[in-house]
Amino acid sequence: MNTIWIALALMLTACGGDDPSPITPKPDVEVKWEITPATTQFSAKGEIKNIVVTANGDWTATSGQSWCSLTPDKGGNGQTLVKISATANPKEEVRNAEITFTSGKYSQKYTVSQDAGTIGNYVPTGYNLVWAEEFDAARLSSGKPALPDTQKWWYENLPKGTVNNELQTYVGGFRGTDTVAAIHDGTLKIIARKSGTDIISARINTIESWTYGYFEARLRVPGGKGTWPAFWMLPEKEQLNWPLDGEIDIMEYVGYDPGWIHASVHTKAYNHTIGTQKTARKEVKTAETAFHIYAVEWTADYIKGFVDGVEYFRFNNDGAGNKETWPFNVPFYLKLNLAWGGNWGGAQGVDESKLPATYEIDYVRVYQKK
Repeated sequence: MNTIWIALALMLTACGGDDPSPITPKPDVEVKWEITPATTQFSAKGEIKNIVVTANGDWTATSGQSWCSLTPDKGGNGQTLVKISATANPKEEVRNAEITFTSGKYSQKYTVSQDAGTIGNYVPTGYNLVWAEEFDAARLSSGKPALPDTQKWWYENLPKGTVNNELQTYVGGFRGTDTVAAIHDGTLKIIARKSGTDIISARINTIESWTYGYFEARLRVPGGKGTWPAFWMLPEKEQLNWPLDGEIDIMEYVGYDPGWIHASVHTKAYNHTIGTQKTARKEVKTAETAFHIYAVEWTADYIKGFVDGVEYFRFNNDGAGNKETWPFNVPFYLKLNLAWGGNWGGAQGVDESKLPATYEIDYVRVYQKK
């Protein structure tokens, strides 16, 4: 019996000797970065520049602005060549982006700057600014993009097929977590996107209306079969009496016809349903990749259409005092929308691989004579 207990004691002692020694944690090494060059400045037109990131550990990097991106966005111990890309600056002001390098609890900021963009001034002599929307609203406290200012704009909520057999549903800025009108980085983005089985988008309108003036917006349009962005005007008192009450199309674009923009007017006597609309088109090869200024000058005598200050459309008042040919003597309001498909936008089919599609608006401005 004593022999058995001695054997058990020896076994327990042996097992105890196999216990691993306590693991000593690795010392916390502070990760540091050295970035060359110390500062990076981009031209307004947009470009790609290289930086060299030297670190003593693994890291990731994020940009605080969508116009500035980097590749690769991670690295390790030693040197990493990183390409920073900046898109063209659509604003007449310098802008900055903050890149954050992170490794665990350690981080370091690196700021890049971009020169102010140059925007042409094409406003005719004698006109003064009376209304403007620059879409410069800051992000919300939640970090989400701001929506268009409801003191200036109102949304239309329309089911698909309501107008022109279009395929999208217009919603009031968002549906659930799907946003279709967002302001960030100094521009408004109107987005046509899939939401469940629907395609949703936005159609927004100014609360104010004007009779005569120079109306302009700086825009970049989306491409792809099915897209149909527009910047246009309808009369303030319009009661579904189209086309008698008139329509002014400052800019329309259909994605299946890339590089060509259109301006038109519609009246009872001149409209597309009877093939008599007054319209013109102009080639703008970079309409999808660059911002351009689209405008009309509307007076008691004529309506002129412009792209970047170049006139390409004109409709004259015939002076007959007939609403069927000239209904353009009452207040009109401005409209921005991105349609999907429809009689014109979908004339050659739609390509849903192009969704989401983004229509970008830098500003909208209204000028009138004193």
